[in-house]
Amino acid sequence: MADCPQKTVRVCFVCPKVYPLFDRACTEVIGGAEVDLYNLGTELANDASFTVSFVTADYRQPPEVVTHGVRLIRSLDFQKGQIPGALAIWRAMKKADADIYLTKTASPGVPLVEAFCRFHKKAFVFRTAHQDDCDGTYIKRHPVVGRAYARALRRARLVLTQNQVDRENLKKLLNVDAVVIPNGHRLPAQAKRSPGSILWVGRSAGFKHPQKFLHLARRMPAERFVMICQRATGDCSYDKLLADAEAVANLTFIERVPFHEIDNYFQAARVLVNTSDSEGFSNTFIQAGRWSVPILSLSVNPDDFLNRWSCGLCCSGDENRLLEGLRFLLAGDKYMEIGQNARKYVEANHDITRIADIYKDLFRKMV
Repeated sequence: MADCPQKTVRVCFVCPKVYPLFDRACTEVIGGAEVDLYNLGTELANDASFTVSFVTADYRQPPEVVTHGVRLIRSLDFQKGQIPGALAIWRAMKKADADIYLTKTASPGVPLVEAFCRFHKKAFVFRTAHQDDCDGTYIKRHPVVGRAYARALRRARLVLTQNQVDRENLKKLLNVDAVVIPNGHRLPAQAKRSPGSILWVGRSAGFKHPQKFLHLARRMPAERFVMICQRATGDCSYDKLLADAEAVANLTFIERVPFHEIDNYFQAARVLVNTSDSEGFSNTFIQAGRWSVPILSLSVNPDDFLNRWSCGLCCSGDENRLLEGLRFLLAGDKYMEIGQNARKYVEANHDITRIADIYKDLFRKMV
């Protein structure tokens, strides 16, 4: 008896701000959630048994675009109100006609996507992007939408987190049993490098505390610092950050680097510095490890990975320890040995081909 043909699994990612990753001419802001889903979606699209679509925002692109093997469906215009935006997303999701709809990051869009899936009898999957999504912070800040967000997660077919601590927090908060899947990235071949800079990469979001990197640069005037920091949506203090950075003689401030060019800066770095007070799992950690760059983190250390893999240092929120940690990594080229550990960590935990296989197994069981 012949084997039954495998059903094609149709997956739609509802990720409005992802479009600039597909179109290099578009210079709008992206974040780690968009990078995570872009990497996953384009990898799934390489498998003929999956069809992949993205619901994106309106960046003045055509209503539908096919690129990287992925169908991009235009939806909301950020310049218009919430109700027209919700209707536009709903229509785009219907046009996608998927079996599974996945969205990431706590927002009013989460209950919207869940309601669509419940109405149309589709599978709803939610992936957390930040510890605030899991520990009750988002719900406390947004009491009304937060309650709808909590209901949506309890009704989801599957909830995914980036680390074990976020999983445990969701269990305590909402009694939701999430599955931990790390962010996935494509791994370049190891190459000879000529590293020189101390690097910071991110948006100017308040929780990332970019000013603390400027403070670190001032305290080490003999070292060369590079800061790549795009204005975060709604950031009114960005102009002050620009002015303050201009006054730091040993710091090069770059407002934006296209995603496809960012590897050049990681390759040229000796150390990546992270000054956030919280994250989910920063993609910059993985991008650093891909190029054997150690991580110096002020506060964030998901699942204690920096210590367990000896791939960086966490300073428990102490800026004096941040300074001492940087001096330690630079002394005697210690950063090279610890950077190799970072590469081993990324190879073992964040290879997109293996990460995509985990998703494929989960998605196939759903349909």
